[in-house]
Amino acid sequence: MVEVRYFAAIADAVGKPSERLDLPSGATIGDLRSTLARTYGPKLEPMLKVCAYLIGDELTRDATTVLTPRVDVLPPFAGG
Repeated sequence: MVEVRYFAAIADAVGKPSERLDLPSGATIGDLRSTLARTYGPKLEPMLKVCAYLIGDELTRDATTVLTPRVDVLPPFAGG
């Protein structure tokens, strides 16, 4: 099980702040994106591609990064 926490626009798009997903051991960010696109529709995929993913202490966009028990999905934030 992976706890996925969503923030800002991605939380609005999926309609919740977090959920638990049953993903296999060794699943990657790419696997997570595919699962979310299947669950919430293909229109979510472009948003997921520009999101950053907090895996442990590492912020990454690398689709080959292996997931940890908790993943934060962070869309680009505007600011200055």
